[in-house]
Amino acid sequence: MCGIAGIAHLDGEPVSAVLLKRMADAVAHRGPDGEGVYVDHGLGLAHRRLAIIDLSPAGHQPMATEDGRFVISYNGEVYNFAELRIELEALGQRFRSRTDTELVLKAVAL
Repeated sequence: MCGIAGIAHLDGEPVSAVLLKRMADAVAHRGPDGEGVYVDHGLGLAHRRLAIIDLSPAGHQPMATEDGRFVISYNGEVYNFAELRIELEALGQRFRSRTDTELVLKAVAL
């Protein structure tokens, strides 16, 4: 199971990437396959990855849409993600990874 941490400053105060890294380190045992940090204004996400479906770096999280509008740090499983991926590809979505995380991100971005 992945480890996820985050900080949201509703007043827009900048989030410390150093603090997020420390938070990710505290849950390192939850995700030995990679780590990532995302910071944008008053929002920060930290992710420790346990790779299950796509073991490649393409599944790195937090993951953002190409335009940067949406960002996700996700731990879960979409059981019918193969079928949903086919539907999203038919709608014109193109994927960089084989992860269900990217599928959720693309579906939300539609």
